[in-house]
Amino acid sequence: MIDHVIIHVSNIEKSKDFYASALAPLHYKVLTKLPDAIGMGATNNPAQNKDPGGDFWIRQGTPNPPFTHIAFIAQNRKEVDEFYNRALLAGGKDNGAPGIRSHYHANYYAAFVLDPDGYNIETVCHLSK
Repeated sequence: MIDHVIIHVSNIEKSKDFYASALAPLHYKVLTKLPDAIGMGATNNPAQNKDPGGDFWIRQGTPNPPFTHIAFIAQNRKEVDEFYNRALLAGGKDNGAPGIRSHYHANYYAAFVLDPDGYNIETVCHLSK
């Protein structure tokens, strides 16, 4: 299991605003604020209660290409759609509209957005609804 992921971002406030908006449909919120880092976590995740810092962190720094691909789990397809729309409104760039990716499996429903630094952020639902 993965406990947490940290990515470096060029503008922590801009990235905080982007991720707070884009990940809200997945029940993510800012849990920890440090001078140079912000921890976020899903408030509906029982495992999150054990680490109040968060499982997804952004840290002020220099983004390093090749840019990372991070996929977040959605509970349903509506959350994937909401993530995509909110991410675009928050300044993300389309990298794959919501839809079935049958080359992975029959129910792989996902959307892809590039964050302000170019990281490929995906939200995926593996259910048929």
